[in-house]
Amino acid sequence: MLHTKKSTAYKAFGLTIHSDIPLPELQSAPNLGASADINVGYADLAEAWLGESSAAGATFVCTQNRVMFRVPELAIFAIENGTRISISPEKNGEEDRIRLYVLGSCMGAILLQRRILPLHGSAVVVDHKAYAFVGHSGHGKSTLASALLQRGYRLLTDDVIAVTLDEQNTPFVTPAYPQQKLWQESLDVFRMNSVEYRPLADRETKYAIPVVEQFSNAKVPLAGVFELVKSDCDKVRIQPIDRLGRLPLLYLHTYRNLLLPGSGLTEWHFDFTARLSGHIDMYRLERPLYESTVHELVELVLWTIGADDNR
Repeated sequence: MLHTKKSTAYKAFGLTIHSDIPLPELQSAPNLGASADINVGYADLAEAWLGESSAAGATFVCTQNRVMFRVPELAIFAIENGTRISISPEKNGEEDRIRLYVLGSCMGAILLQRRILPLHGSAVVVDHKAYAFVGHSGHGKSTLASALLQRGYRLLTDDVIAVTLDEQNTPFVTPAYPQQKLWQESLDVFRMNSVEYRPLADRETKYAIPVVEQFSNAKVPLAGVFELVKSDCDKVRIQPIDRLGRLPLLYLHTYRNLLLPGSGLTEWHFDFTARLSGHIDMYRLERPLYESTVHELVELVLWTIGADDNR
């Protein structure tokens, strides 16, 4: 049985969104009538998914203009032409969980289809420039960004970083929406009480943290990328990433990079990241495996970029 709900207008990643499913994380947009960059709605995808996935028994199917995937006991999702996200809920599929995939994997696929590079990480504005923190899950991207927010800097995005290039190949980060996702361990570091925040569905120890007053609504030039890495070291350390290491790093931390070949975007991605890598600084930040070093990392980052930290 399909849901029918009144569409609501939102904005994120520089795009306007009409959605039949509530997306309270996003900022509202004026009523756009029939016009929107992206439409999110319910559809019956069961037959289409069966036909697409049966041959290979795939968990996702990717073509040049469409990405489909299924989360068992939740929903089937289809992302088409960079303009539409369709959702086919399964029995007892919870809307909170569906929303996580809409704002995560679906939005990542939308950005790729629109030739916007999605990096997996957080981005913060420091001295009118954007700095991105990328890395594998649990390596401290959001925690480092949160520590910078506590120093008075502003958040551009958490989880998915939307990067574009202008005609001069100057990279920009477009703001997403005013929310962070922090694990319980990070809340403990900042002495934040978890009862004040909403736990994310399926992740009882990870919480949605609103950052409305510390959110930047403006598109900002991207000046640098820091890769966070846990290693068997005794203290935090930093090293610049040379030109040969930049393209593999940008590929590794492209959000949902497994979609690139099937979408016919491998050549585009190589060209885009090659142009991007020549216009930014890139560093690797190493931190000990089992120690909380976020405050040392903040000092190291600010020192490296020569930030004016008089705040």
